[in-house]
Amino acid sequence: MKTAVPIIVAGLLLMLLGIGQRTVWAPAETVTAAVAQGVDAGPVTVIEPGARGDAEGPVEVTVEAEGPFTLAVGRTSDVDAWVGDAAHLSVTGFGEESLETGFSSGEATVPDPSGSDLWIAEESADGSLTYRWSEPTRGDWSLLLAADGEAPAPTRVSVTTPNDQSTPFALPLVIGGALVVVLGIALLLVSPRRSGNGTGSGRGDRPEPVEGTRAYARRHAATGGSSRISPRIAVPGAALLVAGLVGSGSLLGVGPSLATTPSPTPAPTASASSATVNGAPSAGSAASGPPVVLDVQLDRILASVASTVADADAASDAKLLTPRVDGAALDLRTGAYAVGSKDKKAVAPAPVAASELLLDMIPTGTGWPRTVVTLTQGEDNPVPQALLLVQETPRENYRLTSAVQMLPGTTFPSPPAPGAAGPVPIDDDGVLARAPQASVASIADFLTKPSGANAETFEENSFAEAITGFQSDVVADPGNKAAKIAFTHTAQEEQTQALMTGDGGAMVFGYLTHTYSSTPKSRGDTIDLKGTVYQSLTGKASSGKGIDVNYGEAVMMYVPPAGSEDRIRVIGAAQQLLSATLR
Repeated sequence: MKTAVPIIVAGLLLMLLGIGQRTVWAPAETVTAAVAQGVDAGPVTVIEPGARGDAEGPVEVTVEAEGPFTLAVGRTSDVDAWVGDAAHLSVTGFGEESLETGFSSGEATVPDPSGSDLWIAEESADGSLTYRWSEPTRGDWSLLLAADGEAPAPTRVSVTTPNDQSTPFALPLVIGGALVVVLGIALLLVSPRRSGNGTGSGRGDRPEPVEGTRAYARRHAATGGSSRISPRIAVPGAALLVAGLVGSGSLLGVGPSLATTPSPTPAPTASASSATVNGAPSAGSAASGPPVVLDVQLDRILASVASTVADADAASDAKLLTPRVDGAALDLRTGAYAVGSKDKKAVAPAPVAASELLLDMIPTGTGWPRTVVTLTQGEDNPVPQALLLVQETPRENYRLTSAVQMLPGTTFPSPPAPGAAGPVPIDDDGVLARAPQASVASIADFLTKPSGANAETFEENSFAEAITGFQSDVVADPGNKAAKIAFTHTAQEEQTQALMTGDGGAMVFGYLTHTYSSTPKSRGDTIDLKGTVYQSLTGKASSGKGIDVNYGEAVMMYVPPAGSEDRIRVIGAAQQLLSATLR
């Protein structure tokens, strides 16, 4: 009795201590660290992956500033490339008392980073912002902070991460305390045994009746004549009580066992189910890395390009194209606007559609320039169109450099395996049947001289047939007997782009200029322009010296791999009248 009460009290104290670790003394749910005051500031502040500490899930980043600022999320390599040589504060780690930082000196100003195609997400704020930072996919991700590129970027930054709330001793204390309490209760329930007094036989305080009396006879008659066996009530032992309480869940509920310490998990061994297959890296593998443009970025880029082109088309203003259009696409649309302003019957160029997105080819390499190909078809596009988008430098956005319509009966080349996409050297045959630059020069030569050296280089296609057929008809026209007719197609080498396809070949984008010249054969002869678009463009009904008509021709070709017996295929094209000039 004297021992049971202290045991019960000790057990209750252990239980209270365990419960207290889960309640009163429980660790905070989160922990916050901030950048120390007085750190150096530059036009950019970069919050690196290390600032997340050991957190695997979302963390909260709080930024306070004196005015408007931009917070952008991008791959660490992309953020570093955008920052370049600019002076910047780097938040590098999550310390016990404050965030770890470092400062790099450099350029005092940067462009405004808002609206960059590099960012996965972007937030604008004025004064303060709390951003829930989660990683969109595997890899390293950083945050970039900037005001307008000239004013100092915000440096009052704090990061709040989930705290380790594990209390490994709480449950053992509760269970252990409960067991101790049960043991004490069991001791209370067990009756103490008393020794005999010389005349009794361990029956408590009742004296042994005197032999010969009626009481003595009755007692011995009830026990069958034995004077040394005492009946007892069975009392459950401590082990039985513990099993009953724990098993029923009446006190402790269901909890993990405390009997043993977990043994080390054996290391996994190789098996047939974990074997890898040689070949191109799979999507997201360590060898390939994530694509340089995620779906959310590509949708935003295409929408911006399509919107820019639509606005320029509506206003027939080529200046509106420059933020998002370059190269062959810019030349063709600039020419279309010029022709359309003088000839109301001129056909408008095909609209650029952001959706429906039928296919995309996105590289995984982290260098620049970056080239992306998409195949889209909008409601106003009778056939799919291939769009070539190029980002020249980290601080520039993607611009549309070529937009061609798929030719009837053609098939878009199979995209390469994830991780294998990327540009192909344009002057090197390498693994191709013909170098990309040479392929563009060959199509220019074939269109100029259909029966020349490249007559067997290309598969039949509607683009070449339309152009060479037009040229033959012009030469054969009786009305042109008095004119010298010449057609010249010239490859614009600086605008050639090539990307690998899934079968080891290449998809080549090229741009040609096409000049159609007509001059009088004899003195006194004239070139009749009356009633033609050329009259609208030149303002003259005839010319005694001749005329040069200029077209732009964008082509997309498939070049087979080296060793293939297949011909080069023209699978997409766009042609636009650009100008007409009198001699």
